[in-house]
Amino acid sequence: MAAFVGALKKLSICLILWLNTLPFLQGGSDYYEFKYPFIKRASSFWASSSSFSSSNTDEASYDYIIVGGGTAGCPLAATLSQNFSVLVLERGGVPFSNVNVSFLSNFHIALADTSPTSASQPFVSTDGVINARARVLGGGTCINAGFYTRANSGFIRRVGWDERLVNESYPWVEKQIIHQRKLAQWQGAFKDSLLDVGVSPYNGFTYDHIHGTKVGGTLFDRFGRRHTAAELLASATPKMLTVLVYATVQKVLFDQTGRRPMAMGVIFKDENGNQHQAFLTNNRRSEVILSCSAIGTPQMLILSGIGPKAELDKLNISMVLRNEFVGKGMADNPMNSVFVPTNRPVEQSLIQTVGITKMGVYIESSSGFGQSQDSIRCHHGILSAEIGQLSTIPPKQRTPEAIQAFIKRKRDLPHEAFKGGFILEKIARPISTGHLNLVNTNIDDNPSVTFNYFHHPHDLQRCVDGIRMAAKVIQSKHFTNFTRCDKSTVEKLLNMSVKANINLIPKHTNDTKSLEQFCKDTVITIWHYHGGCHVGKVVDPDLKVLGTNRLRIVDGSTFNESPGTNPQGTVLMMGRYMGVKILRRRLGKAAHV
Repeated sequence: MAAFVGALKKLSICLILWLNTLPFLQGGSDYYEFKYPFIKRASSFWASSSSFSSSNTDEASYDYIIVGGGTAGCPLAATLSQNFSVLVLERGGVPFSNVNVSFLSNFHIALADTSPTSASQPFVSTDGVINARARVLGGGTCINAGFYTRANSGFIRRVGWDERLVNESYPWVEKQIIHQRKLAQWQGAFKDSLLDVGVSPYNGFTYDHIHGTKVGGTLFDRFGRRHTAAELLASATPKMLTVLVYATVQKVLFDQTGRRPMAMGVIFKDENGNQHQAFLTNNRRSEVILSCSAIGTPQMLILSGIGPKAELDKLNISMVLRNEFVGKGMADNPMNSVFVPTNRPVEQSLIQTVGITKMGVYIESSSGFGQSQDSIRCHHGILSAEIGQLSTIPPKQRTPEAIQAFIKRKRDLPHEAFKGGFILEKIARPISTGHLNLVNTNIDDNPSVTFNYFHHPHDLQRCVDGIRMAAKVIQSKHFTNFTRCDKSTVEKLLNMSVKANINLIPKHTNDTKSLEQFCKDTVITIWHYHGGCHVGKVVDPDLKVLGTNRLRIVDGSTFNESPGTNPQGTVLMMGRYMGVKILRRRLGKAAHV
């Protein structure tokens, strides 16, 4: 009888999983059109694009136009639509019908898909580090590793946010799309090893950022299905919201007849290349809100005529407002990894456990993304490798010899090497910063981005400390017992890691002997780049663009640092937080939020 009940239970779980995935397997169109009737293709936009009038009062005007339906844009739109008309313009498609986006097991394949309509748009920084930016409704929540955590309390104080409203906004997100998954065996061994090397205390499962070892939340449910920011649109008021996908905004339109340039609307193109214009209502509190990410928002400002004079002149862009700080102070949290060999196959796991150290380094881990034949030669999970970015902007240090060596290292890697995983160490608050510059005026092309990894010696020292700790974790009895591998020397671990590393920076013969050189040569990203539109330089504390009217920015481009071990939770919260803040300031208690 017990066996029968157990079998029935397994069958029920399989049926639930099948029913949950059915909309995706069927293409997802009917599913999302039923649940999200306000999501339409950009070509369906009927408004005339032939002329502009500052007295525009027809039905094509909106209280808020949000450029970018990503991690912040979706919760922001859902919130504002409770009281006002909102138009969201997203350059990518929907995530619902994309199985590579929707399932944990396909995480590495989503990153490897670099076709023009994929959810992931690759770019290579001038430092030689391969990176990606989202191009899909839901933004980075569609292509990231899914780990969810709140910001450290110091970050909230430093940005000057209302802590009470912050603590109301996080749960609004968490109740809808965040999950607690069963801890993978690999992550359990990693947790025990962190505690063994002194990253304590153990704080269990928590969203909070606390020193020690913890297990965080995730976008992936127990079936391994991803839930994204796009699903937060289900909280919207449908009749007040229009979301256009494949709508690529080319610039913000301004009325420059007054003392300060005033945002009036935007120009965008649809999936067929046809041009459209969308306008704000005449109300002085209506706004264009940029939520295009730390790469897209500075790019959009410059294309709209707001930026450094030399940059605007170089590209022959008519100046709307001079601001020398747009695109400056770009930062990315450098990450380095140490390969963990194993003599046993391990399940796929993305970030679940994290060690939050007091030396400004976070230690994380992933496993099991090298077991499928379609991925072993070209991409290795969270360290997504040789995926077609070699034709993008040449980084400063890339040479033909370096490219050939890079390709050879990937080709020569044995299949057995990726039965294991990686220990990842990330610098918490890098001091090193860089800049963003446009290459041309085509919004579809990536700008040139420089992060200047390890330019400051303090960043380099923290990386060295982090690599030493990662090696100790791998050498812990908990990991050696789990992987069934003998305790390796640090030099042997680093040697394997250099061979597995995927960036376009030339390697040196002393990579395995000098931890400083190892850090410089094997630096990669964990996609936590930020900055370019800092508070006090480009926006005010309410995130309104300085020197303009009716233009605001709500995304990570305003951050001086990446919050917590992973920024997505805070960016999701930021969308809700700013939406509520805007409604309360405009309507008071009548906002009912």
